[in-house]
Amino acid sequence: MTQPPGSYPSYEVPPGLPACVRHPDRPTGLRCVRCDRPACPQCLREASVGYQCVDCVAEGQRSVRRPTTVAGATPGTRLVVVPVLIAINVAIFVITASQAGSANANEDSALFGRWVLWPLGIAAFDQPWRLITSGFLHYGPFHLALNMLALWIIGRDLEPLLGRVRFTAVYLLSLLGGSVAVFLFGSLNAQTAGASGAVWGAMGAILVVVLRLKLNPQPVLAVIAINAVISFLPGISLLGHLGGFVAGVLATAALLYAPRERQVPLQAAALVGLGVLLVGLGMLRWAELSPTF
Repeated sequence: MTQPPGSYPSYEVPPGLPACVRHPDRPTGLRCVRCDRPACPQCLREASVGYQCVDCVAEGQRSVRRPTTVAGATPGTRLVVVPVLIAINVAIFVITASQAGSANANEDSALFGRWVLWPLGIAAFDQPWRLITSGFLHYGPFHLALNMLALWIIGRDLEPLLGRVRFTAVYLLSLLGGSVAVFLFGSLNAQTAGASGAVWGAMGAILVVVLRLKLNPQPVLAVIAINAVISFLPGISLLGHLGGFVAGVLATAALLYAPRERQVPLQAAALVGLGVLLVGLGMLRWAELSPTF
């Protein structure tokens, strides 16, 4: 009579031969090299030296600290946030272009009109969502392609280092920082749109990473300098770029310089604090302007 695979006959353990600690009905002459307890072949796993029981293997896996990046993220994670952000921006552009009946004049669409950063609309008509939604709008395909290309080039290195949640937080805080800067210091009747503030925040984040890792900052500084010169051209929001850059630098510095022993709670507190500060500045400006309308 044959036994099915993995089954063992039940019989008394012969005198002098110990039983497996997990299967008392199985006699064994094998032992775990770590805890020295008797174990049957089913309960042993090959180790660097000899064999360990499944209990010792599980305990070792729990006690071994997994490697993380300087920001506390798990290395080697697949890129997710950057492609999703690009897809969202492209989808919104397609909607605005479809509504306007033109890719080059998509700002004529109804959605664009409701979402564009218009300080007067925020203050006079109580439309604070424009501070966020404007970061997903673009004036024409060239504007969209330029920002999405920059997001891809920077984000494909930044997201794995920061991790998905941290990268998303830096991106959104940079977007909000750029919008708040425009709301605070820009013309009330000017209309601003684009992911440039968030992209500039990502550039600031890369600069902080380079400095934290003690790498050569000259290539990054050169790219930032070139883009800073471009920011002075007509039709480009210098305030949005500066606001996004400052927010990105502050958010990333909070992530990378948080002490290891309490890294996650300190990072979360710093990011929430920065978000509260930006929202608070926007609300103060809103309160200042509202009585005039």
